[in-house]
Amino acid sequence: PELSEEPPAEMVKMTKSKTFQAYLPNCHRTYSCIHCRAHLANHDELISKAMQFFWFFLMQSFQGSQGRAYLFNSVVNVGCGPAEERVLLTGLHAVADIYCENCKTTLGWKYEHAFESSQKYKEGKFIIELAHMIKDNGWE
Repeated sequence: PELSEEPPAEMVKMTKSKTFQAYLPNCHRTYSCIHCRAHLANHDELISKAMQFFWFFLMQSFQGSQGRAYLFNSVVNVGCGPAEERVLLTGLHAVADIYCENCKTTLGWKYEHAFESSQKYKEGKFIIELAHMIKDNGWE
C-alpha cells in the first residue's frame, strides 16, 4: 500500500491561534482587551485623560453603556461596524460600534460624524469603555 503524507482526518488536531494585527512596543504604556489581551491603544493616543482639565468644563467625562470610557486618537486590532445615527449625551452623532478583532467583543464606538460644531473634534476618534480594557506594559 502507498503511504499517505497526511494523517487521517480524525487524527488531525485543529487549533486556532490568536493572531493580532498589531503589537504595540513593550516600552510604552498600552491598553489591551481585558477579554483576550490583544493590544488596543498606546497611552500616548489617549485624549480624554491628557486633556482632562480642559475638557472638564465641556463635559464631565466620557460615558459608555457600561460606565466610564476613554477617547483615543487611534486604536489597533479593532474592527468597525456600520455607522448609525445616535443621540448621545452630547447630541446627535453618526457612530459605528467597534469590536476587538481577536475575540469580537464590542468595546465602544468610533465617531464618524458630529452634527454639532462643538463636537467636531470627536470625528474620527474612538471611545473604548474601561470595562473592556486592561493596562499593560510599564504601568507602576
